Amino acid sequence: MFDEVDAGIGGAVAETVGRKLKQLARTHQILCVTHLPQIAGFADHHLLVEKHQTPTETRVTVRELTLEERKRELGRMLSGAELTPEALRQAERLMRAAQR
Repeated sequence: MFDEVDAGIGGAVAETVGRKLKQLARTHQILCVTHLPQIAGFADHHLLVEKHQTPTETRVTVRELTLEERKRELGRMLSGAELTPEALRQAERLMRAAQR
């Protein structure tokens, strides 16, 4: 279990961490919490965790994303509030690079 494995890193270092986690996942089960698309793009499965709050309770939902949802989520991670065509293209690139 790697929680916030991306703390204090970015860019090329994040990509290296993603590749190392992918390599480790060949022989071990890995669960990784990350906010960096450079790491998330290497996952075999992408789970979306969402928190829902009301004045009286807090609920957390977890669900596995489809391939298309995964591309959109990586794009959102790259671009922020507005999902841009450029971010979607970059998300596709990240996903293709992870398959190599």
